[in-house]
Amino acid sequence: MLRFEVSVEDLLRSRFALSPAMDLCSLLRSLAGQDRPLPRAWATRLLPAFERLRRDTELNAALALHNPQSGPNFVAPPPRGLNQTWADDLAMIRATPLDAARREFATTATGPLARDPRVRAVLDSTDAVSRIAEAMDQAWHELLATDWPQLRAICERDVVHRVGVIGEHGWATTIESLHPSIAWRAGGIELGFFRGGTVRLTGDGLLLIPSVFVGNIAAHLEDPWPRTLVYPARGTAALWGKQETVPQPDALTALVGRARARLLVALDAPASTSHLARSLAMAPGAVGDHLAILRGAGLLVRARSGRSVLYRRTPLGEALAGGSG
Repeated sequence: MLRFEVSVEDLLRSRFALSPAMDLCSLLRSLAGQDRPLPRAWATRLLPAFERLRRDTELNAALALHNPQSGPNFVAPPPRGLNQTWADDLAMIRATPLDAARREFATTATGPLARDPRVRAVLDSTDAVSRIAEAMDQAWHELLATDWPQLRAICERDVVHRVGVIGEHGWATTIESLHPSIAWRAGGIELGFFRGGTVRLTGDGLLLIPSVFVGNIAAHLEDPWPRTLVYPARGTAALWGKQETVPQPDALTALVGRARARLLVALDAPASTSHLARSLAMAPGAVGDHLAILRGAGLLVRARSGRSVLYRRTPLGEALAGGSG
């Protein structure tokens, strides 16, 4: 079992962040058959480009650094916050000192792929960091960049939901809601399926990262990462080929129309117009028009949160959405 000992000071310093690089690494491992299988539609669409990148770039050198237990920190550096971009991650990857990268190569590049002569030549070269960074950048632009705005919106909405749970129910409920395997017991966070003993946060807080690609909980326990939990973001059912949010046909769709039904059901947590547009792949103008109609019908209310205007369901909207199946 893994247990995080958590103090009041830790809770005050705990925070959320997004990690484009980490999700890129998860996607690459899935495409390589090293991680959770991708939905068939995603695999069919991305595998040809992935295989071409493995042939034409140094991507295999990046893949060789991953094993079932861990991967190198320098290709997935710790994110600084919710505004983290791929450009931020790439700059940190490129700035990795060669000596630090080689220390990671020695502990992570231990599988069969690392013994491939072409891969070994990259890992042993004096420009290994820049060559791997360039391969990662090409992979980002060809495999993930197009989908990232929608996937990022899913993660951002997840964070909005979690912050709301903190405000209404507190940290213990929020932590336990991240995954069924997590429990809050006697001032600590316990993950029964992990090995690791007891980890003290010592006032540094916990970093929480929602991900669209992880299917379970992942943890970072060693420097340079802060103590971190990576958890599945809410709202990825459509991504993973599960049942659509709004079955067709149904009573809610018949009543308000398909697009408005999708929006009403999607607002299981407060969200802004831009978040809804990205996560549902709809035009922002159309989303705004539909939200205005739903609000006028008494199904939604809106309130400002920082720079954003968030929409949430009214009791009547909850009743209608709750009966949409």
